[in-house]
Amino acid sequence: MLEAVWLSVRIAAVTATGAVIIGTMAGLALARFGHFRGRTLFAGMVTAPLVMPEVITGLSLLLLFVAFAPLPFIPDTRGFSTITIAHMTLTLAYVTVVVQSRLSTMDDSLEEAALDLGARPAKVFMVITLPIIAPAMVSGWLLAFTLSLDDLVIASFTAGPSTNTLPMMIFSTVRRGITPEINALATIMVGFVTVIVVVAGVLMARQERRRQLDMRAAAAGAAAPAQ
Repeated sequence: MLEAVWLSVRIAAVTATGAVIIGTMAGLALARFGHFRGRTLFAGMVTAPLVMPEVITGLSLLLLFVAFAPLPFIPDTRGFSTITIAHMTLTLAYVTVVVQSRLSTMDDSLEEAALDLGARPAKVFMVITLPIIAPAMVSGWLLAFTLSLDDLVIASFTAGPSTNTLPMMIFSTVRRGITPEINALATIMVGFVTVIVVVAGVLMARQERRRQLDMRAAAAGAAAPAQ
């Protein structure tokens, strides 16, 4: 069980990181490059996993890995690599939508002002664009991590005979009956998620109070010279 947990966590971490990198680039292309040639096809390919059933996605990826196994860039055995590629294909669509929506609501005048002042495009992206879209990237990472950790259907198609992720292990065990180990695992997971949610809520509340104090201080400082 611990091996399955560790495998699922590693797959989810690698999947989320890769999905954020690729999804951010895709979101930038869709939000910043306008109506380029092939944009509709590109957007459809990126967002197709959002509406495609997981059974179809898993089956198509399985056929892909089997058909192109002799090629050097395709893993020859199904396991960690194939599950990660499959999960990345699924989750990068969610990251792309989140990042693209954040870029669509971003004020372009900030980037234009930096370019007018002589900043290079790479520096503008690192100093202005990246910090603004960082919350969307973090949200996409967490969403991709959760989807990968929770996936059962796609992992069942792309996993090998010696690979057993946590959802696959739980599903195979529950089919034979509920055991105390499953109850203990479910309790630990619920407790862990509860702690994370409580800590995140406390941190967000502190940041909100700090922001309100800064706004009051700024307003008081602006009103002092007027008096």
